This record gives sequence, C-alpha cells and structure tokens, in this order.
Amino acid sequence: MNSKIITGFLILLMILVVPQAYAQSESLGEVNQKSVQVTIDNEGKIEVIHQIKSSNQDKILNFVDGTISNLEFIDNLGRHESMDVIEGSKSIPILANQGELFVKYNLDDALILKNNIWTLDFRYLETTTFVIPEEVELLFANERPVFLEGKNAFTCHGCQMVLEYSIDEPRKIQHVNWETQEFLVEIITFVEIDNFEFNQPSKEISFKVNDSNQFVTTIIPLELLWGPYAVFLNDEKIFFHEYINNGTHVWLNIKPDTTGKVVIIGTTVVPEFSIIAPLAIGFLMIMIIPFVRKFNLH
Repeated sequence: MNSKIITGFLILLMILVVPQAYAQSESLGEVNQKSVQVTIDNEGKIEVIHQIKSSNQDKILNFVDGTISNLEFIDNLGRHESMDVIEGSKSIPILANQGELFVKYNLDDALILKNNIWTLDFRYLETTTFVIPEEVELLFANERPVFLEGKNAFTCHGCQMVLEYSIDEPRKIQHVNWETQEFLVEIITFVEIDNFEFNQPSKEISFKVNDSNQFVTTIIPLELLWGPYAVFLNDEKIFFHEYINNGTHVWLNIKPDTTGKVVIIGTTVVPEFSIIAPLAIGFLMIMIIPFVRKFNLH
C-alpha cells in the first residue's frame, strides 16, 4: 500500500515540477560548456553532443536550432539516461551538482539536400567542432571554400554560417596538348561541362556550364596558366575563390547563377615559362657586369 502511495506521489511530483522547470528555464543562467560537437553522416543525419561542466547552480542548456529527438544524458561514468523532449523546445534545464555531463541528441530536418548540395543553416554562439563525412572533399562556409587538409573535421568559433557540401562529385579530366607537352585540367562538379578549350594566345581556358547554382571547381596546372586570374560568365566578370595553391596547381571555385560560357583568363601561359628564366638571367647579367668590371679594374 505504502509503495503505491509513494509511486503515486512521484508521478504527481513529476507532473507538477517538470512544467515549472521548463517555464522557469528562461530565467536561469546558461551552462558552461566544455565543447560542442556536430557530427554529420553520409546520409545527412546530424548528432549533437554538448559537454557540460559541473555547476552548483541550476542552469539552462540551449539546443542547436532544429527539431530535437533521441535526447540522452550521459554522466562521467558512461551511464545513459533517455528523456522525452517537449515538441518545439529550444532549451532544457540542467540541475545543480550533476557533475560533468554529456547531452546528446539528433537534429532532424536541419540539413537539406537540393541540387546535389547538402545545406545547413547553422547558428550557435559556442565554439563548435564539425565532423563531416569522409567522402566530402570540398566544403563551403558562407560560399567560401574551407581547406580541410585531409581531415574530416573543423572548428567554428561563435558560429553563424551556411554550411554547404557535396558527396561524390564527378571529376572531369580535360587533356590539353601544347607542342610536345600534355597538361591535365580537372573540373570537379555535378554540372555538365561542354566545349572545353585552351587558347594559348589569349591566355584563357573556357568551357560551357549547362546548369546553375552549383559549385564548379577547376584545378589548373600553374605551368599551363598562371595568375592572377579573372573569371567571366557570358562575358560578365564574376566572383571566384582561389583557395589552394600547392606550388604546381591552383584551385579556382565558382558558383554560376546561370548557364553559359565560363572563361578563366591568366597572365602567364605556356610556353612563356620556358623563356622567363633565360630573360631574367640575361637581365641580371646586364645589371651585374658593369659592377664586376669596375671591381676588376680596382
């Protein structure tokens, strides 16, 4: 009998206390977070883990924006406890003296796939580490390329960005033959590419894009075409990113807003490289010889 009374009391207590905790959560201070990690798998599923420092006061944890599911608490001994989330919840109270906690949940409907591009509109003021699928080679934050240097993770401080990436983008290899040399120009994109040309006298590479609003990355051998560069779409100059230069190749990225002809213009072109060094040496000798003669006379 007593056990039934205690059980009934606990149920009543939960009914009365939990709504109050949520109602009062807005007046609580925010938790002190040790880390935030957002992991995205290759199917677009997102898992968020907050590592929360211990506190002797009740605090509030703000969720990352999105639909929350599969909420779990994990203590420093690795014990898991699941909890239902009230629909539309933006935060959750964290009671005092819980020790260091991990709060884990899935973020549903936040990552959108459109035109082969996965897009996440993200805003969270805590420093956040993103772990992305290993298949991702090119990543963009606010349309700026992020150079991952072979890693599948990066950190964003006070993060407000539109994250975009594609998986398994086709690589289109274009062969450029000039005299006895062959150069490979690589274009990474889902867009269909036609009419690729290299024009040596005008120092330009051109091709036609048959789709819009998708990333197009062109990897150019520096020996073939050296910058600074200018990029045109249908004879209008457009914005581009030059974000990798490893000493032999340069990566140029654009996102055309319409179909049409893309032209990449450089400043130095093959075979000009073969004559730059002799000219430079000749010029240097012209400058040095008078000083050498003067020195010998003395």
